[in-house]
Amino acid sequence: MNMSGLHGTASNLACESCKLKADNFFCHLSPAAAKEFAAIKYSTTYPSGSVLFLENEHTRGVFLLCSGLVKLAVSSRGGKTLILRIAGPREIIGLHSVMSNAHAEVSAETLQPCQIAFIRRDDFLRFVHTYPEVYEAVAMQLSSQYSSACEQLRTIGLSSSAHGKLARLLLHWCADGRETKDGTQIKVRLTHEQIAECVGSTRETVTRTLSEFKSRHLVTFKGATMMIPSRAALEAIGGS
Repeated sequence: MNMSGLHGTASNLACESCKLKADNFFCHLSPAAAKEFAAIKYSTTYPSGSVLFLENEHTRGVFLLCSGLVKLAVSSRGGKTLILRIAGPREIIGLHSVMSNAHAEVSAETLQPCQIAFIRRDDFLRFVHTYPEVYEAVAMQLSSQYSSACEQLRTIGLSSSAHGKLARLLLHWCADGRETKDGTQIKVRLTHEQIAECVGSTRETVTRTLSEFKSRHLVTFKGATMMIPSRAALEAIGGS
């Protein structure tokens, strides 16, 4: 199968020599499972803006994200987009639709260049059923994705104001931030338009709200790095 015809460039990258190897279950399989995994995966490099699959499509398989970020979103008939989650390294995209043999509930699009290992649906299901260790990892992934979906519902549904929704989103990002003596440091890799799609708002509202947060010293910026001096202050706004 030539993956270059699917908006990406095929790669011969082997897991054993991969420089992206990290704390990822699929990077540390047992020898037998690792051999099988190497035989069924197709490593591909995708540029930013590549569509992996569309909402309501029947997905061809799963996409193991080795590096980069992927936007998972739903759209209305009127063209309004809501970003449900930003998938990062070590996540499996398309997992729910493949395991349940259902159409995709979201669209998946790369936000930056990504290294991805693709596995066809039939090969992946056989792989999962053959190795209990893989089945366990899949169950953990599904649980994590469910928790993330619940958090997104809290962000959108439990805050009535744009300030509250944005505060909740930033607090959610803090979980992956770096703690420093000055507060929590996070990398903001999304545009204001994309942030607006995360909270069901508009770009103008997000820009204005972030400016207010900055003037109230709730956040500070240095390039793409955001510093949050006090989580408690944001929690008071977000209603946490």
